[in-house]
Amino acid sequence: MALLLCLGMTVALARGCLHCHYNFSEKFSFYRHHVNLKSWWVGDIPVSGALLTDWSQDTMKELHLAIPAEITQEKLEQVARIVYQKMDQLYQGKMYFPGYFPSELRAIFREQVHLIQNAIIESRIDCQRHCGIFQYQTISCNNCTDSHVVCFGYNCESSEQWEAAVQGLLSYISDWHNLVSPNFTCLEPQHLANLTLEKASECLTQH
Repeated sequence: MALLLCLGMTVALARGCLHCHYNFSEKFSFYRHHVNLKSWWVGDIPVSGALLTDWSQDTMKELHLAIPAEITQEKLEQVARIVYQKMDQLYQGKMYFPGYFPSELRAIFREQVHLIQNAIIESRIDCQRHCGIFQYQTISCNNCTDSHVVCFGYNCESSEQWEAAVQGLLSYISDWHNLVSPNFTCLEPQHLANLTLEKASECLTQH
């Protein structure tokens, strides 16, 4: 089974992901300003307003990701399109009965969280289709700046590709941590032919 090793990353505490979309401020400003027109019950208004105001912060709390929240532009567009479509449809209706509107907002919020989770994880899993060091461009949900994710894919089709992949991994680690490859004696060329994934992982963790 192909696995992936993510390198040079730390878990970042982010405010969310959807707020990095170019249309987020305009959309959610509209949603917040029109929330008082969507329910017959006055108690729904502050509840719904709080859901919309805290949307970004609550998103990150619910993601529960062990990896940094970094999403590709393509997948961010997909998530935004789905969320805005559902929100716009909800706002097209007239006033709703008590409790209905905040309940629907929560449902859209939960679906958005799942969409973002899947988008981030799917991009990482796609790394397994590569052999060796691979990187792809992303947007950091922490500050909405351009970023990139570096991965190590184990989907090598020959021993030669595997040896080249490990050498590339060594070069990357040496550059990143200012190390020299002889420190990794277990990954020296004479050991690569019989190197297994378990041994490689053990070697890296020992250094």
